[in-house]
Amino acid sequence: MNAEQFESLSMTIGITILIGFMFFIVWDLGKRSNAGKFGMFILFFALGLGMLGFIIKTVLVEFLDF
Repeated sequence: MNAEQFESLSMTIGITILIGFMFFIVWDLGKRSNAGKFGMFILFFALGLGMLGFIIKTVLVEFLDF
């Protein structure tokens, strides 16, 4: 395994852990503030859009990179 492969794998694992931690933070924030079902939906929807954009960008870069 060379340095480029290690960095790519580390970045993927690190981003996955960060996304999971962000979901936990949003869930905890909603729970502590008694946001209710609609409030939790809005919190996760807003966070989900940001992560979805990052995932779509990564997939597009992989497909368009010849």
